[in-house]
Amino acid sequence: MPPRTLASLAHALTVANDVQAALGALGEALAEIDRTAQLALVKYDHRRSMLRERLVPNDGGVEVTALDTTIDHLPNRERVAVMGGGQFVEFTDSADEFARLFGLRGFEEPGWLSARGIRFEGQLSAVLVLYETRKIFGTRTSERFGPSAALFDLALVRFLEHDARAEAVETLEGVTQRVHDEYERRLAELAAGLAQAATDDQAATTASERVVSLERELARVEEHGRQATRRAEAVEATVTSAVEQLEKAHIELARRNELLRQKTRTLYLIDRVLSLDASTDDPRQLVDGLLSLVGDDMQAQRCSVMLRARDAGWLYLAAARGIAPGVAEGARIRIGDGVAGRVAASREPLLVRDVSEAKQHPLLRDQYFTTGSFISFPLVYHEDLVGVVNLTNRAMYGVFGEEDVERVRLLGLVIALVASRARLPERLHEMLSVR
Repeated sequence: MPPRTLASLAHALTVANDVQAALGALGEALAEIDRTAQLALVKYDHRRSMLRERLVPNDGGVEVTALDTTIDHLPNRERVAVMGGGQFVEFTDSADEFARLFGLRGFEEPGWLSARGIRFEGQLSAVLVLYETRKIFGTRTSERFGPSAALFDLALVRFLEHDARAEAVETLEGVTQRVHDEYERRLAELAAGLAQAATDDQAATTASERVVSLERELARVEEHGRQATRRAEAVEATVTSAVEQLEKAHIELARRNELLRQKTRTLYLIDRVLSLDASTDDPRQLVDGLLSLVGDDMQAQRCSVMLRARDAGWLYLAAARGIAPGVAEGARIRIGDGVAGRVAASREPLLVRDVSEAKQHPLLRDQYFTTGSFISFPLVYHEDLVGVVNLTNRAMYGVFGEEDVERVRLLGLVIALVASRARLPERLHEMLSVR
């Protein structure tokens, strides 16, 4: 099966027939990120404040187990945050103990437990639980898994809305059926009365008046039935419109939540780099920190920072990760040659989105390039060229877009500022013996 990207996951969630099929697709997406991590969906009954049922994706299927435990067992801080929904909440204390509460298997060593509440119509409806092993290096699985979980939120809400709509339609049909039965009963009574009045020879005048009265009553009952039908149709149209508006609102909320998450992570990484700049004067630590800033934020598995060489008209490789074997730090390229050289000469960013366009650039002609998208961005401070940052091989086969160029623009300002203030081009030039 091909790797589960956000686009393919969105398609799988769209065509899923029920919650179990959607959860299975989400479990496959998690396996692409971390095969050891465990995932569970716990359904919540807000009327009884009970965690009612646990669903665990397992070997292409979903294991369903009754849970029936109160949510008050969770710590107060984590419980309040989970009931608020919208993001993963980390269990800082006794993570392994609460993982067992959710029915997840323990690891040989302590793990990390995160839970994300999913709300529907203002109430907590389910909890998505993620249990992962502790890592010394790299990004937490819960952070990388956030966009996939947000897509699953929308899919689950869609199923909940479908169930709510089906319940509303069933109720509406019941009301309509009762009105129709009452109409039929009254009509039968009126018809019987009309027949009785028509056959009563001894009270012809009274019968005639009775017939007129019954005919009027019959007309009123028929009009009442038509009005009830129109009201039922209006209620159904209102429910349909409300469901469509709610779907649009959930999609917009998910988009804004993802933008906020990205901006929050960018600010966190910028703060980390500025703190590193304030705490050390080691040029190697600083340039590695700058590379991690842009590489981690943009999820680029292959990236590099090139700085201006002491000799005019040259750039040299100051720091990199994931580059082809045989390319050493300190290697030089002439400004104007290659992708990075042309970006340095023009001082304009270069964005390539697809494979056919990428093949035109010599930077990408090697077997280590796995996606057709990259960004090369000039680092300029006070109109002076500081260097160039290159980003390729986005995680999970992602594609860079215009909004990513704007994020790199902010990161590039921070990199250019720190590099210029710390004199990194000159100091690393001597340390790396640039040739």
